[in-house]
Amino acid sequence: MVVQAQTKSFAAGTRCAGQRLPGMAAPLPTTLAGGTLRHLEQLIDGLTAGVVLIDLTGAIIWCNDAALAMHGVAGPEGLGNTADEYVRRFALMLPNGQRLTGREYPIMRVLAGESFPDLIVHVAATGADEPRWMHHVRDVVMTGDDDEPDCLALVIQDLSEQGEAEARFEAMFQANPAPALILRLTDQRFVRANRGFLEMTGYPRSMLIGRSLHELNILREADRAEVAQQRLREGKTIPQMEAELPLPDNRTKLVILAGQPIEIGDDKCMLFTFADLEPRRTAERALRDSEAHFSTLFRMAPVAMALTSPDGHRMIEANDAFWQLTGYSSAGFLGRAAGDPELWADVSERNAAEAEIERAGGLRNRDVRLLDARGNPVDCLLSAERMALRGERCTLWLFQDITERRSTEVDLVNAIEAVMKDAKWFSRSIMDKLASIKNPPRAGRDAQTSPELTAREREVLGLVCEGHDDKAIASQLTLSANTVRNHVASIYAKIGVNRRTAAVAWARERGLA
Repeated sequence: MVVQAQTKSFAAGTRCAGQRLPGMAAPLPTTLAGGTLRHLEQLIDGLTAGVVLIDLTGAIIWCNDAALAMHGVAGPEGLGNTADEYVRRFALMLPNGQRLTGREYPIMRVLAGESFPDLIVHVAATGADEPRWMHHVRDVVMTGDDDEPDCLALVIQDLSEQGEAEARFEAMFQANPAPALILRLTDQRFVRANRGFLEMTGYPRSMLIGRSLHELNILREADRAEVAQQRLREGKTIPQMEAELPLPDNRTKLVILAGQPIEIGDDKCMLFTFADLEPRRTAERALRDSEAHFSTLFRMAPVAMALTSPDGHRMIEANDAFWQLTGYSSAGFLGRAAGDPELWADVSERNAAEAEIERAGGLRNRDVRLLDARGNPVDCLLSAERMALRGERCTLWLFQDITERRSTEVDLVNAIEAVMKDAKWFSRSIMDKLASIKNPPRAGRDAQTSPELTAREREVLGLVCEGHDDKAIASQLTLSANTVRNHVASIYAKIGVNRRTAAVAWARERGLA
């Protein structure tokens, strides 16, 4: 808007009085001469805005102290005596970094009769590396009684501090790793996007700046979109909420967004920040797929498998092979704690297995004996492992049925014993192997459960385990053969066996050999 200052009140309208104000580069126009000159000088010098007066010929005829300070010069000569000299002494550019040509300088545009109500330029002394000031410039045309221009003026506001603050904000905004957008509330258009947002979404900056919220509605797929829209209209904080952020390739990205009202210059804006939840969604999808695969394999596996909770090993789930192996049904088994009903032939084996899992997180290929629903023994190889399923800790148990294999092995041992009644020529290692096959060691058994043997009986049992016959034992212990046979018979009765190989196996299981 052109501001016209009528000068009828100045010194009876005289012209070319030749008077100068302090700091004048040339005489004031005659319309400013007269009794009000002092008042005008005081008024202009008291302004915080810079004022530069230009003659219609292009001469700089006067400026106030504020204008000098805004150009970093001590006196009027620092600006130059003419508009051409001003252009040579100062470099001007637009906020976007575009350098102005001399014809585009505000001082030249006002001389050419152009009006520019609001223009922001960065100013530096010619040859300086960086702009030093930021000016908001507007033009003023002062006319005489005949409404013809008598004098031109530039009115300058120093925005340098504001520019520095905005530059600091811009630097922090761009350096912030959190993706962010700024929306101007007056027209709901995006005015800034930081690198984090561009990298997260793949948008080029040119596709964002200037677009309206209607074109890129980041709130449309928010889980509380109505709340977000209402807070946006009121210029209030938008709380955190999940949203599907539209991407340039027509896909969406799961994010958490939040909005905070801010002011940039004179503009009220909304700062949106985002947290990328896509990695979490991808991980959750992968976890669901993995659990679906596990569930399929668990159900279809030919090996008996069961899942128990870590708190008391309560049964959570079992596959068809487990129900076939044990003869139980899910209706009467799931949800119950270990031992209800008792699945193990020897409770000490269960306790030992649970203790090993608690200590080491699992176990491998341990011989155990279960009892099916009818009370029949089932020999198994047990493996177990702690794991997480659906976000909960549990234990996976695998029972491989070896009952038939164990029966075949025992039948083989019995056949060998039937043929070889006198096993003197058997090596001790072969006898030990046959004994362990026929009576496999059980976890949880220890010497504390053994019947009381006398010291002499332990000596005799130890020599039996070393492969000595009764005659050799009698000679070594200086006993008669009958005494040795009586000790052996007493040992058999106490430990519940009827042959030497079984006695050897019993002793080895309990660490007595």
